Parts: sequence; structure tokens; C-alpha cells
Amino acid sequence: MPYDVKALFLDLSGVVYEGGDLIAGAVEVIRQARERGLVLRFVTNTATKSHGQILEKLRGMGIPLEDDELFTAPMAALAYVRKKGWNAHCLVHENLRADFEAVTGDSPDCVVLGDAREALNYPNLNLVFQLCKAGAPLIAIGYNKYFRDDEGLKLDAGAFVRAVEWAADVEAVVMGKPGRAFFDEVVASTGFAASDCLMVGDDAAADVAAAVEAGLRGCLVRTGKYGPGDEDKIPAEASVVDSVADLI
Repeated sequence: MPYDVKALFLDLSGVVYEGGDLIAGAVEVIRQARERGLVLRFVTNTATKSHGQILEKLRGMGIPLEDDELFTAPMAALAYVRKKGWNAHCLVHENLRADFEAVTGDSPDCVVLGDAREALNYPNLNLVFQLCKAGAPLIAIGYNKYFRDDEGLKLDAGAFVRAVEWAADVEAVVMGKPGRAFFDEVVASTGFAASDCLMVGDDAAADVAAAVEAGLRGCLVRTGKYGPGDEDKIPAEASVVDSVADLI
């Protein structure tokens, strides 16, 4: 990792841990990064766990972090809706419903769509389509095509967001990777320029290429959802390492 980097952004699933297991060397790298004085941000599109649940998981794995070091796509989407003063129709995972209750109301001004798993059924998606077709802005919690868990690769919410965009002739506001607004928000929290920040992820497009496009530096790890040939999908200026353990 270049010594002029001032802030380190780490994706979680596939970079820091896989399933319930830490990736070897992850805790040591985080410790060394803190010793070097780097500002740390843990950046994730995870939309099936609340902010508190993710913090609890990380701390339970032995990773000490402050609440404000964790940036999640759901919290970014929630902040965006609040800033706009909108009432939202939310199709989100059951673990997030309590967080979004404060912005959920009758006569919705917008739609929030995330990884709602079994709730991503035809009646629910058709209602989202109808609201968006009638003019409600679509707020997407992430835009990933797929993710990996203990059972293998799984279809992510990005596919459903893309379907609604196409059918309703709308363009989603993506609050999460690879959305530029999300990266801008995380960078702003550090007080540094984007070029001072390094984003490390296992998704060549959403983590690395999108970060470079937003002005950050990017690094791809060969863990998590990485697949052979992903090196060819990232900008030439981005780097590649076998795992997070090889960063420092």
C-alpha cells in the first residue's frame, strides 16, 4: 500500500470476513493501519443487517471500531430520505424495517428498494414499479449484481433495481457502492481528498472501478466473490493483492 495513503476503506464481506470467519491477517492489518495513523472506514452494502448488528458482529470477531467508522448503504439511504424530507415506501429486509419506520408513511414520496430477500416477490415488486411509474423517485440500497455467502454466489438486489428502472423508465439514486454519492459521503467524513483514500474490495466493478471513478485509489483482493479474470475489469492504476493480509 502506498505510504502517502491517509485513509483506508475496507469492504467487509469477502475482504475482512467470509461468512462467520475472519479472513486470515485482517485484524493484524487493521491494527497496523491504526498504528500508521490511517483513518479507517468499514464500507459495506450489506442490507440484511442493521448498523448495530454489523457493529456487534465485527466487535465479536475482535475488531475494535467506533460507531462512526462503519458506513452502510442502508444508513446512507435513510439519511438521504431524511434530508429530502420524504415519506418512503420501503421494500427492505426485516432487520432494517425498524430503522426505516421513521421515514415510512402513507402517500409515499419515494421508494427505497434493498435486499429484502423473500419479500422480493411479484406483488411487492409490482407495487414498487407502479409507484415509480407514477413518479416516485427510486432509492436503491446498493447496486451489486451478486454476493457470496456460505452457500455460494447469490443474486443481489441490483438485479431487481435494474428491472424496476427498465420497466418504469426511471434511474435509481444509488446510496451504496458503486454510487458516486456514497463514495463522496465516506470521503467527506475523513477530511481528506479522494485521492488520499484507498478502497479495498472483492468486487471489481462496485468496489474498485467505481472507487477509482470517484477519484479514490482502488485495490482488488483475490478473496470473497473475486473470480479469475477480474483483474481485467479494473482500471490500470488500481492494484491487486491476494488478500487483505497483503496490504501492509
